[in-house]
Amino acid sequence: MEPAPAPPEPAAAPAADAAYEPVRKALATYLSPDDLEQIDTAYRFAAAAHAGQLRMSGEAYVTHPVAVTGILASWHLDPQALVAALLHDVTEDTPVGMEEIGTRFGAVAAELVDGVSKLDRIEFQSQEDAQAENFRKMLMAMSRDVRVILIKLADRLHNMRTLDAVPSEQRRRIARETLDIYAPIANRLGLNGVYRELQDLAFRHLYPLRYRVLAKAVQAARGNRRELVGKILEAIKRRLSELAIEAEVQGREKHLYSIYRKMREKSLSFSQVLDIYGFRVIVRDASSCYLTLGALHQLFRPVPGKFKDYIAIPKA
Repeated sequence: MEPAPAPPEPAAAPAADAAYEPVRKALATYLSPDDLEQIDTAYRFAAAAHAGQLRMSGEAYVTHPVAVTGILASWHLDPQALVAALLHDVTEDTPVGMEEIGTRFGAVAAELVDGVSKLDRIEFQSQEDAQAENFRKMLMAMSRDVRVILIKLADRLHNMRTLDAVPSEQRRRIARETLDIYAPIANRLGLNGVYRELQDLAFRHLYPLRYRVLAKAVQAARGNRRELVGKILEAIKRRLSELAIEAEVQGREKHLYSIYRKMREKSLSFSQVLDIYGFRVIVRDASSCYLTLGALHQLFRPVPGKFKDYIAIPKA
């Protein structure tokens, strides 16, 4: 079978070039010049293939694969994955075939594009119909290369960030699918930031009023707590240093969906949620963990009934 004729490669639209420029700068921080040239070629090819196509927002369609590539660049993915990200919608939305992608950009990039395309063709109806846990396992099993899942997660993240332009019913379906399927996959892969953002974006589109009310309550409660969080972090670090315990100490505000889920599951009001701000201390081993626990209890009074020892009694 002869490959489809190559699309012409006119100069990309100014808006597309403007979107690609910061992505290219990010890529230049860790890719070789030869690899960067390969990405440039894939960008020009994608821009030509998607020429004249628009997103629902009215933006040039190619700005979407460029944004997906930018997300992957922040994760320092390899050139083949970046090429596949730029081309991931080409075979679905243009006359370009998979064989041509393989000829121009190599078998690996073509396989990644094909993998993403296969995931796109799977339809999720509802949590009950699809049995979300089995659905997630199926997606993971279908993707022999984890880069396919990473491209799909970046694709979903950008689509969620720009979901306002989508009609209401479709928006809710995509948000539910994101909450039930893609956010848990991000969590399973250790992409905590992606996990939290997907959940919050899905929450905003599924329950807009609840989202706004909770966001306003968190903002009102925030006050000077961020400054307090910094002081607590310093106190913990100082105490652990005095005890010669090697540790990484982190502090952050809980994301909105996490707060909402806790309120719903435990039938709590917002004022009853005690851990809007959370702290994490990562140590080398179990004995250091117990030493750290003792140090923290010296610094701060424990809340009765709220302590759980998952070292001695692991989660089921």
